[in-house]
Amino acid sequence: MKSSIPAFLILLTLVPPAQATPSSTVWTPMTLDIQPHGLLHIGVDNYFTVERTLADGGGAFPTDAGLTIGVLPFDRFQLEVGVDYFAPADHPWFFNAKAGAPEGTLFPHAPAVEAGIFNVGTEKGVTDQNIFYGVLGITVPGVARVSAGPYVGNGAVLRDEKSGFMIAADRGFAPRQDAAGEYNAFALAGDYASGENALGGGGVALYYYFHRDISLETGPVWFHEEAINGKWKWTIQLDINHPRLFGK
Repeated sequence: MKSSIPAFLILLTLVPPAQATPSSTVWTPMTLDIQPHGLLHIGVDNYFTVERTLADGGGAFPTDAGLTIGVLPFDRFQLEVGVDYFAPADHPWFFNAKAGAPEGTLFPHAPAVEAGIFNVGTEKGVTDQNIFYGVLGITVPGVARVSAGPYVGNGAVLRDEKSGFMIAADRGFAPRQDAAGEYNAFALAGDYASGENALGGGGVALYYYFHRDISLETGPVWFHEEAINGKWKWTIQLDINHPRLFGK
């Protein structure tokens, strides 16, 4: 269903995109990653249309500036909490958290097992999507890291379907060496969320690591419900890990 352009632009100022920034892949928070104790993650995410005029459905989501930090001093069980500020928007603040056991900690070769919540908005009935989700993920040697899990949220704000599943995969390549050891200079990632709602859709992106703690991610993102999110968009995401603020 196609929305009128004025209505679409008004919607963008009221309801930020469905993806906030806990540790994430492209469009969803479906990933094996949890920020370790004391490590502060800074993220700036942009989503905009390409080669479209406003009359043809062009537009952008509010810019998302987010902070996420690991808060538990354990290796076998971790917890991250985060806050996002979307601008311009009438209700810009969102919160998120995720906890779980990393790969190989429950037993040898165990998958990562995690649970989290994101898009906890401050305006009841407008931005409180309150999406709970689970993650089961593992590294397939020589192939990729893969993860999958269910989600359920506030259907009145997500619109239509309130639940579904998310899947994601990523693979690093082009190894590079620094004083801390080896890391990959590039990574290819993709994710997908089912559901005819504000979250439904997916993306594919290429990451480039200027440094093991600084990366730029870019690629296309598409949606199931154009009446909610508009046409497919291009994303550019800057991610920076700040040295640990406390702990080890």
